[in-house]
Amino acid sequence: MAVYTEVSDVELTSFVENFSIGNLLSCKGIAEGVENTNYIIQTDQGPFILTLYEKRVKEEDLPFFMNLLEHLSRKGIICPTPLKNKKGEALGVLAERPAAIFTFLPGMWPRKIQPVHCAELGRTLAEFHVAGADFETKRPNDLSIDGWRPLFEKCAEHCDDVIPGLATEIETELDFLEANWPKNLAKGIIHADAFPDNVFFRGDKCSGLIDFYFACYDVFIYDLAICMNAWCFERDGDFNVTKAKLLLSNYRKVRVVSDEEITALPLIARGAAVRFLLTRLYDWVNTPKDAMVKPKDPLEYYKILKFHQAARSNSDYGLK
Repeated sequence: MAVYTEVSDVELTSFVENFSIGNLLSCKGIAEGVENTNYIIQTDQGPFILTLYEKRVKEEDLPFFMNLLEHLSRKGIICPTPLKNKKGEALGVLAERPAAIFTFLPGMWPRKIQPVHCAELGRTLAEFHVAGADFETKRPNDLSIDGWRPLFEKCAEHCDDVIPGLATEIETELDFLEANWPKNLAKGIIHADAFPDNVFFRGDKCSGLIDFYFACYDVFIYDLAICMNAWCFERDGDFNVTKAKLLLSNYRKVRVVSDEEITALPLIARGAAVRFLLTRLYDWVNTPKDAMVKPKDPLEYYKILKFHQAARSNSDYGLK
């Protein structure tokens, strides 16, 4: 359960009274998520989301996230909007943690991904990229290519406990990516974590994006590659070309994608696979055995990486 910080009734009531959202009726911890503590709170004005920020989110980055969500909301992107307290501040302190209250986003994330979900994701991601084009703050991506080798070095000695020879494989892949990583591709604000559990649907229509705490300024096509890896591989590890085509074609209906971006996508997808392989390896090694949150299996992204390494051309992805 992703509730790392317990909040007393007295503390919670006092915190909610700082906002003009009515009287607190109930509070329930949200089990999903791994980065922060989240509660759904019910007042006589409706449901809201309360988030307490844990150590993995840098406190100095919180104003960026608050301002970005406000900007996106003004641009018509459906996402959690931070509420301001009676002092006009989005951030407060609760149980010795930075905390904020957000509008409630109706919908559910898709447990079984269908092609229509990938089509909707493509459109929604492109709309988000376009909406963030004039957001002036440019938070760097700490988990792009420059951050992968330092992350690898923190868990390298344990890699072979997962798969014999894995440390050598990753080091070889990092050498290749660092030598060939493309430059001068279109950049802007990206989500960088649009996994299925961060994209809500009502029926077949996307009802919003959540969890922007990896959002940063980086290459647009990297965001697409992250989504392709997360949405277009089946549970048995097979790549679904139909889903990939729908993801990309519906994205391109909203934002023009250059030939250079399309050419770079297979390589970028390799990098995106390495990024999540490494973060999952790090969590696998460092999460205590008795932790409430079970770390995600790094082998899922090892298999995805192997697919990309074996791909010979864009046609393997259904791309022209």
